[in-house]
Amino acid sequence: MTAVAAPAHENPLIEGLERLPVHPTVLVIFGGTGDLAHRKLLPALYNLAHEGALPERFELIGIARREQDHSDFRAVARESIERFSRRKPNKDVLEGLLADMRYLPGRFDDDRVYARLKRTLAEFDDKAGQPLNRIFYLSTAPEFFPVIAGELGRTGLNQAERAETRIVIEKPFGYDLASARQLNAQVLEEFDESQVFRIDHYLGKETVQNLLAFRFANALFEPVWNRNFIDYIQITAAEDIGIGGRAGYYERAGALRDLVQNHMMQLLALLTMEPPTAFEANRLRDEKLKVLEAIVPPSTDEVAEMAVRAQYAAGVVGGVRVSGYREEDGVAPDSRTETYAALRLHVSNWRWAGVPFYLRTGKALARKVTEIVVTLKPVPHLALRSTGSVGVQANQIILTLQPDEGATIQLGAKIPGTGMRIRPVNMEFRYGTSFLSESPEAYERLILDAMRGDATLFTRNDEIEALWGIIDPILTAWREDTSSPIPQYPAGTEGPDEAKSLLAPRHRWNRL
Repeated sequence: MTAVAAPAHENPLIEGLERLPVHPTVLVIFGGTGDLAHRKLLPALYNLAHEGALPERFELIGIARREQDHSDFRAVARESIERFSRRKPNKDVLEGLLADMRYLPGRFDDDRVYARLKRTLAEFDDKAGQPLNRIFYLSTAPEFFPVIAGELGRTGLNQAERAETRIVIEKPFGYDLASARQLNAQVLEEFDESQVFRIDHYLGKETVQNLLAFRFANALFEPVWNRNFIDYIQITAAEDIGIGGRAGYYERAGALRDLVQNHMMQLLALLTMEPPTAFEANRLRDEKLKVLEAIVPPSTDEVAEMAVRAQYAAGVVGGVRVSGYREEDGVAPDSRTETYAALRLHVSNWRWAGVPFYLRTGKALARKVTEIVVTLKPVPHLALRSTGSVGVQANQIILTLQPDEGATIQLGAKIPGTGMRIRPVNMEFRYGTSFLSESPEAYERLILDAMRGDATLFTRNDEIEALWGIIDPILTAWREDTSSPIPQYPAGTEGPDEAKSLLAPRHRWNRL
């Protein structure tokens, strides 16, 4: 008698861990020798291979201007994986991934590159005995996004018979609202929206996705997640380092474009959106869009009242003396580029009317942390007062995204003793100790989702334009103001004092 294995769903220990099948795929990385591919994409692919998550038939092609052959590219890929993988590479898994990796040198506007690419894709199809799905990953400077999309369309590589074709585009998607609309139009001339995966790696972080579970899987929180109970919310993305050697990029971008327009606004949308009817890509993105459209963009005259910019000056970070931003190599001595940005926004809908949202981000601050602090309204009756008591303080829910992923709920509790003395105490949840495992890198999840065709954690074209629509007036006001002094804050501190002007009475920034 032949034994029959029990169905997987009958084993509670593995329920939910089943692998969804991925169609045989070839991934083409434009910018395959760049820093992102070196530090993130290639190590992510190795870790997916290590976990058995890649399709049984998977091929990789790198394209860049550097002249080298296939073996050189494999050697570079090996070095990247050995240096940056979150786990020590297994020799057999690594060799299997590298075995038939290809490299095509040339400029992104060179017809010969796309002719060679077409031949290589056909070779892989023949070798597999079936058409492979194609993913074109644009890990290049933004000026090449429309060039590559246009060439793929012109050469017919934007479609494949009996296979799916997708294009993954890195941030920044546009430089302002006008350029974002233009880029959307250029990409959508060659690809359908369903084929376009605009990537924001923050959405691939486990803790960001856990915002949805935290809100919608716990009856403890959702009933108070509204203007009746929440006083204010702040989102912080602070870094304790300066710009390093990135002056060329940072002088063009600044803190508002670098983090607020994309990462922080996405966090705000996930934090405030209504529950979707299903956790499916378009339904979830529909709810995010509703929130973004409920944030009324400021007029340029209102920007001074709701936004603050600043630059770090010389100071001490972690016991090390650091130069000010204007003293960094490649930065103009009269630069007006912000290294710190703080905003006060309002979501004008039924759930959130009257609740201020404070966003801040900055370089060379007191510590590195990305967190969301939800401060509830104070209790209405404060009878619990006694000498030596810290007092009844408003409850806070703190969601930490990095470096120590987890959640903290701050409660008021009695201090042991004869008197009724109150002080805040914390109830804490930490990913590392609760799950005893290391979270996968964001790019691992996002690359796999792109191969599966799941766009839930990617940004839709109307979302992009809504995000830029909120930020664009601030950029315009700051660009047109060429005379007001830019506030300075010493490196290693909390940021500029001017940021306190955004806060309503009784509100305060959480200490870094």
